[in-house]
Amino acid sequence: MKTFTVLDQVARLEDQEWLDPIAGATRNIVGALFRPQWLRDLLHGVPIGHPLHPLAAQIPLGLWAGAAGLDIVPGTEKATTLLAGAGVLSALPAASAGLVDWAQLDTKQSRTGVVHAACVVTATGIYALSFLQRARGRHASGKLLGFAGFSVVLAGAFLGGHLSYRQTAGVNHTRDIEDTLPKGWHSLGRADDLPNGELQQRQVGDVRLVVLRTGSRVDALSGVCSHLGGPLAEGALLVGPAGTGACVECPWHKSVFSMRTGDVVHGPATTPQPCLETMVQDGEVFARLASANWD
Repeated sequence: MKTFTVLDQVARLEDQEWLDPIAGATRNIVGALFRPQWLRDLLHGVPIGHPLHPLAAQIPLGLWAGAAGLDIVPGTEKATTLLAGAGVLSALPAASAGLVDWAQLDTKQSRTGVVHAACVVTATGIYALSFLQRARGRHASGKLLGFAGFSVVLAGAFLGGHLSYRQTAGVNHTRDIEDTLPKGWHSLGRADDLPNGELQQRQVGDVRLVVLRTGSRVDALSGVCSHLGGPLAEGALLVGPAGTGACVECPWHKSVFSMRTGDVVHGPATTPQPCLETMVQDGEVFARLASANWD
C-alpha cells in the first residue's frame, strides 16, 4: 500500500543532521533542569512501570480537543476559556516527562523528537495567547488562536506517534525473548568458567544473556536492555540499594537493573529485564526463563 507523502517527509527527519546542534544544546538544558535521579526516575515513569509521558500528554490534548469542539457551540465561552487555560497548565508536566525521555534517545530518534517538541512548545504558546485573549473578552481571536494551536498540537502528536511506533522509542525491547528462547533448561557452560563478580555474556540460540556469578550464586537476565536494546554485558556492575543486590548499568543510557530480579532500579528504562531461573548441576550452569514470564 502506498504511504502518504507527509509520512515520507516525516521519515526523513531522522536524517537531518542540522538538528543535532539544537538537540545537543537542548539536552544540556534538560540535564541541568532535571538533575536529581529521583526526579528523572519519576518523570520517566519508573514508579508506575510505564513511560509517564504518553499518559500525561493525553490530558492537555483532551482539554484542547474539548475546547476546539465547544468553540463551534454558541454560549460556551466560559468553558472554552477554562479548558484552554487548564490545557496549558497540564502541558507543563507532560512536556517535562517528554523532555527527560527524549534526552535519552539515540541520534535519529532525537532529531524527530526535536521537531515534535518544537510543535508542542509552539502549540502551548499559542494556547497561552488564546487563553489571554479569551480572558480579556476577545473570544473571536481566542477561538482562532485555539484552532491554530490545535492544528499544531495534532502535528506534534503525529510526530510523537511516529517516534514511538516507527522509531520504537519507549517500547519494550525485550518482549520477543519469550518467543525466541525455547522453554526448558539451557546450559550456560561450566560455573568455573564464569569469573566471580564479573558480568559475562552468554548466548542461547539467538538470545543474548548477561550472567553474574557471586560465589555459588548465579544470576542471569536478558542481555538486551529493555529501554533501547543496549548490551548489558558491556555495562557496569553496581552495588544496588538495600534489597536489590548487585545491579547492572546499561552502557548506553545508564538504566540500572537488579541482577537478582530484573527490576528497574533507575531509568530511563521502565520495563524490568526478563529474569532467568538458574541452577548448578555437576558444576554446569543451567538457566530458563522464570515461570512468571511465561504467563
